[in-house]
Amino acid sequence: MLNTLIRSIKRWRKPANPGPRVIARNDHNISRRDISRAALTVMKRLQEAGFQAYIVGGGVRDLLLGKHPKDFDVATDATPEEAKALFRGSRIVGRRFRILHARIGREVIEVTTFRGHHKDGEEHEALQSEQGMLLRDNVYGDLESDAMRRDFTINALYYTTDGFAIHDYTGGVQDIKERLIRTIGDPATRYKEDPVRMLRAVRFAAKLEFKIEDKTAAPLANLAPLLRNIAPARLFDEVLKLLMSGHGERTFELLHHYQLWHHLFPNNAALLEDPVALALTRLALRNTDQRIRDDLRVTPAFLYAALLWPAVKAEQQYLEEQGTPPVPALAQAAQKVTSSQLAHTAIPKRFSIPMREIWDLQLRLPQRNGNRAQRLSEHPRFRAAYDFLLLREESGELAPGLGQWWAAFQQADEEGRQEMTRKLQRGNGSRRRRGSRGGRRRRPRTAE
Repeated sequence: MLNTLIRSIKRWRKPANPGPRVIARNDHNISRRDISRAALTVMKRLQEAGFQAYIVGGGVRDLLLGKHPKDFDVATDATPEEAKALFRGSRIVGRRFRILHARIGREVIEVTTFRGHHKDGEEHEALQSEQGMLLRDNVYGDLESDAMRRDFTINALYYTTDGFAIHDYTGGVQDIKERLIRTIGDPATRYKEDPVRMLRAVRFAAKLEFKIEDKTAAPLANLAPLLRNIAPARLFDEVLKLLMSGHGERTFELLHHYQLWHHLFPNNAALLEDPVALALTRLALRNTDQRIRDDLRVTPAFLYAALLWPAVKAEQQYLEEQGTPPVPALAQAAQKVTSSQLAHTAIPKRFSIPMREIWDLQLRLPQRNGNRAQRLSEHPRFRAAYDFLLLREESGELAPGLGQWWAAFQQADEEGRQEMTRKLQRGNGSRRRRGSRGGRRRRPRTAE
């Protein structure tokens, strides 16, 4: 499909006067069959009411690449209030830029009004911080101004069922052909308007296997500290998109390369010169990518446990050297590192509590005597803690062996499990000798 698109682009010639590139139906590969029925319904209803309506952004981009988009966004010249009147059960969301969530059956289609140039707005419509970040951005415009306001050229493509053409104001189709991530306008200005765009550039590059264009990449390292101005809750959501979409390991490499990683996970970044910490980080991300490809469950609790563990382990060892026993040392280290991370990315309690339990079980997994192994295997976080133990062994932090024992224990029947624990007790010499049972020893009588 991409080769067909490239050939059609070569047939197209840029008009003499500046304006949109209108790519006719016969010159692109997008078909209505590949667009969700809900999105087509939204477009049709807007058009019947006299408004313009386009599929925009990642949906168009992915269709041109022959991929199957997970969702579709619609752009229109209708205001949020005008669009809301057309869709029962819809609601307007957002403060910085107001959008409409239109519910069609089980699907929710995001409907955005064409954005205008920020400088043309009144104070109640447009507000910008001293650093250039957009705090309020409800200035409406037309299709061309909306295209120029989007972040990257590959996301500024518009497909309409009114003629089935693609409208391209920024050269996005050409950049798809050349597999480039390019900002629209001055990169530094666009990053200052919304620093999260730096993370989006990396995410798209990793996901699509594109290259970040040189001018687009140039300001990343210098402007990376602007991420500190983003709310931790929003950065947590961005981290999930970055690391839990099936391309986490490649995304990490790019974030590290462009010096963005240590503004998201500073405790992890500070220890990446340690080969064990680096190996654990890569293995955790690789494991997550593979589970997503295999359509298995993944959770931020496990990934955060792995990313923060090197710092927790280092702090725990320091506390133990100061005389703190292992269990309280781990608890204090976990509290310190978690609190530090919360200043950068939020960690909701539904993930932070399981994360702490995974760490706590690392001290308990070696303790398998008696009924302990059976009780541990019944713990709700046992499987995650066991998988985490395997990563620690594979990274070189621990010598192999314990993970293999637990793997065999899980596969054994009840009698086999009992025999494994008996062997373990004999190997440890933990069977009590005669006369060594509990109770106070008698003192030998002495001659008076």
